[in-house]
Amino acid sequence: MAFDLSPWHSAVYIIGEATVIFVLGAILVSFVLVIISLYSIRKGRLYCPRLIKAGIVFLEGFMKGFFRLLGLEDKEMLTFLIKIHNTMNANEFSRVPLTERAVFVPQCLRSAKCPAHLTPEGLKCVNCGQCTVGEARLLLEKMGYRVFIIPGSSFIKRMVKKYHPKAIIGVGCLAEVKEGVDMADKIGLIAMGVVTLKEGCVETLVNWQDIYDVATLGLDPASVPDDLHALAG
Repeated sequence: MAFDLSPWHSAVYIIGEATVIFVLGAILVSFVLVIISLYSIRKGRLYCPRLIKAGIVFLEGFMKGFFRLLGLEDKEMLTFLIKIHNTMNANEFSRVPLTERAVFVPQCLRSAKCPAHLTPEGLKCVNCGQCTVGEARLLLEKMGYRVFIIPGSSFIKRMVKKYHPKAIIGVGCLAEVKEGVDMADKIGLIAMGVVTLKEGCVETLVNWQDIYDVATLGLDPASVPDDLHALAG
């Protein structure tokens, strides 16, 4: 008994055409978004951030390929992606009460002579005065933040699961911050990233003012401690 396979052939042909159209469309949209992104980088101002953010979510692979093809270094690309992420999350972050926010600081910011010991919740600072982390922690806690000094991203997941903050500030090198904000997106957590000035494993640097600028989003200026900017600069 012979079977008529022509309907199947037609279906396969239609699926093939649809796939080609989808791929070509994705490439075209990715290219347009990359052009907008590059223009934003050169001008120092974000254009169409929501459109770019949506593109990154759905077409990140294509966009990264175009970024590299057009000569954009990975460092520039990651910096831009984090900036977009922060811009998109700033309003939501500012509406979260301080008691439901947390700050995650990498242990690499501490002094090489730091006497603090690692605990299940990260390093417990003893305010020895050998680095700026201790004073910054006290200032942020004075505002109402939970502050964790951590050796890796696994601690973030653990502390988020334990304390259930609605918003976090993640501090680290470019790759760590990008990984952290992506993780936060997946679990529905509002995250803001602050990148360190120097990368490495020991005595790295951060502009504390960058952290304070994020930490004070949505706050009444009268509620900000007078000595908040003591470590800036």
